[in-house]
Amino acid sequence: MAGMTKDDIITLPNPHLREKSIRVKEINDDIIALVEGMTAAAVDWENSRPHEISAALAAVQLDRLDRVVIVRSDFDDKAEKGFTALINPEIVKYEGDIVADYEGCLSVRDVYGKVPRHTKIRVKAIDIEGNEIRFKAEGFLARVIQHEIDHTQGIVFIDHIKDQATSFYTLDEKGELQPLDYIKHVKNSHILWD
Repeated sequence: MAGMTKDDIITLPNPHLREKSIRVKEINDDIIALVEGMTAAAVDWENSRPHEISAALAAVQLDRLDRVVIVRSDFDDKAEKGFTALINPEIVKYEGDIVADYEGCLSVRDVYGKVPRHTKIRVKAIDIEGNEIRFKAEGFLARVIQHEIDHTQGIVFIDHIKDQATSFYTLDEKGELQPLDYIKHVKNSHILWD
């Protein structure tokens, strides 16, 4: 698993992204290797993208139905490649307001969308050493964790977008978001649905 690359990341319309992940019963060598492989794939994907970071990744995106996600330790420094593993993560409380903001996904090629999410959440998970951890997250971190926990439930960010005609974007060569024609580029394409 540790030698995984961006090519191991599955993308829509792969139906496995719609499956629910299974609770991890014990943190063994296989789970530790999975986390290492997820980190390697996330970093490899990021290294191929000049204007983007790998904010996080769920195991299902590497075609593994273990309830494991990794979240970047520093969103602002692309040179910092550290990730934190959250095993069996769950949101115990939603707080704050619901705000729509841009999201992308390593499993949804070149498509971004404005997704409504809570601005604050309380999270429970197991760390890589097997300890239960509880923490509050807000802002971008809260958004990222909600996005990844969705993956463990078989939900992809596009499922939250109701106003589809005006809500999809792509990045141009300068890294700027540009609107996508929903009918031409999204609805009738095989990018998202088969």
